[in-house]
Amino acid sequence: MKTIFEHIEYAKSQPHHIRKRIAFAAAAAFTAVVAVVWFFGTLSSGAFALQGSSFADSTGAESAVATSTNPDSSEGMAAAAAAIPDDTNAPAHIEIVDTATSSSATSTAEQTTIPF
Repeated sequence: MKTIFEHIEYAKSQPHHIRKRIAFAAAAAFTAVVAVVWFFGTLSSGAFALQGSSFADSTGAESAVATSTNPDSSEGMAAAAAAIPDDTNAPAHIEIVDTATSSSATSTAEQTTIPF
């Protein structure tokens, strides 16, 4: 069985395209080993485990949808505020706030230029 130093000397004696192939294969093998260790480590720790079958089940919210037919009324925001649990130990959740402006205040959107 060859030692690693003998294998390196053998690779040095090969043409350039063979050395590139050996280097690529070694890098791919090392990356695969790291990926497998990472995958089984997170799998065994339970990081990929699903807590509930839906978003409402995993957050503990009864109703996560609040709708309003009138965009000028505050009924939709009141319903959304009522759906937010008061428990500070609740899991993280997404809160969508409607920021629609009234029809009397019209503003034009400015184009933003980002210099590179």
